Amino acid sequence: MDRRSLIKHAGIAGVITAGVAPAVHAQAAIRWRLASSFPKSLNTIFGSAEKFAETVKALSGGKFEISLHAAGEIVPAFGVVDAIQDSSIEMAQSAPYYFTGKSPIFAFGCAVPFGLTARHMDAWMEHGNGRKYMDEFYAKYNIVSMSSGNTGTQMGGWYRKEIKSVADLKGLKMRLGGGLFGDTMAKLGVVAQNMPAGEVYQALEKGQLDATEFVGPADDEKLGFQKVAPFYYYPGWWEGGAELEFFINKKAFDALSPENKAIVRAAGAVAARDMTSKYDALNPVALKRLVAAGTKLKPFTKDVMDAGFKAAMEVFAEQEAKSPEFKKIHQDMRAFQRDQILWSRFSEWRYDSFITAAKI
Repeated sequence: MDRRSLIKHAGIAGVITAGVAPAVHAQAAIRWRLASSFPKSLNTIFGSAEKFAETVKALSGGKFEISLHAAGEIVPAFGVVDAIQDSSIEMAQSAPYYFTGKSPIFAFGCAVPFGLTARHMDAWMEHGNGRKYMDEFYAKYNIVSMSSGNTGTQMGGWYRKEIKSVADLKGLKMRLGGGLFGDTMAKLGVVAQNMPAGEVYQALEKGQLDATEFVGPADDEKLGFQKVAPFYYYPGWWEGGAELEFFINKKAFDALSPENKAIVRAAGAVAARDMTSKYDALNPVALKRLVAAGTKLKPFTKDVMDAGFKAAMEVFAEQEAKSPEFKKIHQDMRAFQRDQILWSRFSEWRYDSFITAAKI
C-alpha cells in the first residue's frame, strides 16, 4: 500500500501509530537552479540534467523542483564552480577537469591521460577511495559531488590534416577539454586552447583552430565538426572514461531533510546510468553515419600513443612533486587501476577479443 492509500484508509491516528508520520509531514516547496557547462543541443550530457530534474520532481511529488539552465544562460560555461562556491546557484553540471586552472586535482573527478575506463571510474568513485578523496578536495569549494554519467572511452578528435607522426602535432592549435591533457599535449608541441563546445565549430571554420576533441560520434556529429575537419582519430587516450559531475552547493545540500537528500542521491544515480547507456546506444549509429558521409576514420599511430604516454607520466611526476594531495589521489587511482586491469584480462578483454574475431 502506498503512502496516500495508507493515510486514506488508516486515518491520521493510524498513521501516527504505524510510525510513519514524519515521512508525511508537510514540507515547504524547494526550488533549486542547476547551471550546466553544456548546451541543450547535447541530449546526452544535458539530457542527464533533464533526467535528474524530472526524477527529483517525480520522487518528491512535485515538492522539489530544479530549473535547468544551459551554458551561458545564467552562468558562463566555465563559471559554474565560482557560482557554486559563492552560493549563487544550488547545483551545476560540468566536467571537473575544466577547472584545473584552480587546481590540477579537479582532473581526477573527470579524466586523466591513460586513466580509468567508465566502469573502472565508477568502481573507484563508489567503492574505492575516489568519491571520498574528491569530496574532501571539493569541500574547499563548498561542493558535494555526484556522478552525472560517464561518456565511456572518447574519440581522439577532429583534425584538418592527417597526423602521421608526433612531428605533425607540433604547432597544432587544438581545442582541448582541459585538465592534465593540455599539459601533456604541450610537451608534444600542441598549442592547447580550452573553450566551450558551442564556440568550437566557428573557430575551426575560421582557421583559428587546427583540431578539436570533444566526446564521441553522437555529440560530435551534432556539433558539426565533420564539416570543417575531415580526419577523425581514435582512441582518446586522455579520456578513457570521462566522468561528468553534478556539483551541489554544500550548504544547500546540508539544509535538505534526510528524505530530500535521499531523493537527490537516487535521482543522481538514475541520471548517471541514463547518460552512460545513452552514449553506448547512440555512438555506434552516429559513427556509421559519419563514415558513410565521408569522415576519414584513422587510428593514432603507436609512436603518437607512446609519446603521449611518456609525456603524461612526466606531467604526473611533476605534479606529484608539487603536491602531496595530488600524489595521494593519483597513486590511489593507479593502484585501483592495476587491479581493474588484472581482472579485465580474465573477463571482458578476453571475451571482447573472441566475440570481435567471431564476427557475429
